[in-house]
Amino acid sequence: MSLTARIRDLPELSGADFFGVADLTPVHRAEMPQGIGAGSDYPRAISIGIALLHPVVDQLPNRSRRSVAMLYKHHAYDLINYRLDVMASRVSSVLQGEGHKALPVPASQSVDDEGLLAMFPHKTAARLAGHGWIGKSCLLVTPEAGPRVRWATVLTDADLEPAGTPMEERCGTCQQCVDACPSRAFTGRPFRQEEPVQMRFHTHRCRDYFRKLSEDGGISVCGMCLYVCPHGRKGRSAAS
Repeated sequence: MSLTARIRDLPELSGADFFGVADLTPVHRAEMPQGIGAGSDYPRAISIGIALLHPVVDQLPNRSRRSVAMLYKHHAYDLINYRLDVMASRVSSVLQGEGHKALPVPASQSVDDEGLLAMFPHKTAARLAGHGWIGKSCLLVTPEAGPRVRWATVLTDADLEPAGTPMEERCGTCQQCVDACPSRAFTGRPFRQEEPVQMRFHTHRCRDYFRKLSEDGGISVCGMCLYVCPHGRKGRSAAS
């Protein structure tokens, strides 16, 4: 059995909805500036995803209610992030045991509050692993669940076989995520690998919106771009 298959069959990954291997070498220069460049030292990334619960996401239009915001933060953020981090940690331990370098990237971590950057963009690994495409919301959109997925990544030097290739963008003329954003943070510009994220996303508007929520005593929850995406809503219908 290959190392990739052995990792995929780990009991700890039984709760993952998405698993794939990405070849990072084509984007070391193009996309690494979106994070702190951790991926430039590793040729492969293992992408792990867990789909969010539709009844939780579907409450987001009522997120001004504290009970709804707490429900979303717990079940679609804190708990899912913890599950993903456990999976990534276990995968990294197995890879290290086989003599490889492995760096588990936390499911949610910001190393640059001004630019809202993480140490490595999970959506890059997920896109290159063939899970989906980058939508106008700057989220990874999957055919199965739309953007209603949270991700973790394991960076490694193990010579794993890449699982897939990036999908063509399927958003077309749809602008629902752009129109639904309360901070008007998205420009509506389609993803282009060679362009900086600032061409598509005004990070300061999103950041300031969440700060205002916190200062007003609320729970910093939005997710409207995630909620309205037709691909996610199709996934909800398929699961019902």
